[in-house]
Amino acid sequence: MTDQVYKLSEIVGTSHDGHDAAIKVALERARQSLRHIRWFEVVAQRGYVESDGSILHQVTLKIGFTLDG
Repeated sequence: MTDQVYKLSEIVGTSHDGHDAAIKVALERARQSLRHIRWFEVVAQRGYVESDGSILHQVTLKIGFTLDG
């Protein structure tokens, strides 16, 4: 196994469809900007009740990715 160095980025994903969907939204968006994503960690989950009673799920992720070169 080769030694690796990782950089961390913290992002928040949101979805009306649940926490799992919020994680997927966050990771899909992160992949547009970051290369070599290797892992993620859920560090917080919360929900926001909107005025119409619907729930907006929010998930904070730490994303680990390897550095180029």
